[in-house]
Amino acid sequence: MKELLLKLKACKEAVEWAGNKTAKEVIDTCHRGDWLLWLADKLKVDDRPFTLAKGHCANTVRHLMKDKRSIKAVDAAIAYGNGEVSKEELKDAALAYASAASSAASSAYAAAASASYAASAASASFAASAAAYAPSYAASSAADRKSNQLETANICRKYLGHLILEKL
Repeated sequence: MKELLLKLKACKEAVEWAGNKTAKEVIDTCHRGDWLLWLADKLKVDDRPFTLAKGHCANTVRHLMKDKRSIKAVDAAIAYGNGEVSKEELKDAALAYASAASSAASSAYAAAASASYAASAASASFAASAAAYAPSYAASSAADRKSNQLETANICRKYLGHLILEKL
C-alpha cells in the first residue's frame, strides 16, 4: 500500500502512517476521513457513493454552518448520493454553496471550506467537496479535530471502504 500512496503522491504523514499495512488494514484502521476521501478520489470510485460519503462528512459540522445554502448543498450531496436528485440539481446547490462560503469568509469554517472548494471545484460532485474536507479544520481544538477525523473516517469506511478495496 505504501508504494501506491507514494505513486499517488500522498502526503508524507499518510505514507508514514500506512507503513507496511495492507490495503485492508489501511481502510480498517485509518483515523482520518480526509485521507480516505482523498484515496477514493484518486482511485476514481463511483460518483454517487463518493458524494454520499462527502455529504455525510460535511454533515458532521452542520452545526457550524450559518448560511442555509451551505446546509442545502450538504443535503443535496446526500440526496444525490442516494439517487434522489440529478447531477444538475447537485451542481446548482454547489454554486449556491460557493456563494455562501465566499460571503461568509470571516468565519473559520467558511474560510477552510472556501479554500477546499477552490481546490475541488473541477469535480463533478463538488457540492459537498469543500464541506467534506473542512470538518477537521472547523473543529475548535486538537481533540475536537481528532474526534471529527475519526468520525469522518468511520463514515468513509461505511460508504467507500469496499469500493476502495475493489479498485485496489
